[in-house]
Amino acid sequence: MLEADIVNYMKKKVKAMGGECRKQHWEGRRDAPDWLILLHDRHGYLETKAPGRKPRPGQVRELERLTASGAVAGWADSFAAVDAFIDRMLREALV
Repeated sequence: MLEADIVNYMKKKVKAMGGECRKQHWEGRRDAPDWLILLHDRHGYLETKAPGRKPRPGQVRELERLTASGAVAGWADSFAAVDAFIDRMLREALV
């Protein structure tokens, strides 16, 4: 399985739930997460990885910064991790 398989799963799941996934390009921000997920009245930032791959230290730092600001942010390297992220996104209140 490839990272593209994880991305395609995420897109299909979010779309089926009535949401959108948008690929992000962060001007002047290296290591920021790849995806903005918009679902119902929530949003979250997700870094996708190939199965078994972990985010780089800079990516972890960016995810921590977003989380500290009140956003739901995380990474996923499997279908189950995508599901868990979406569940967390729907549970947590956003700023």
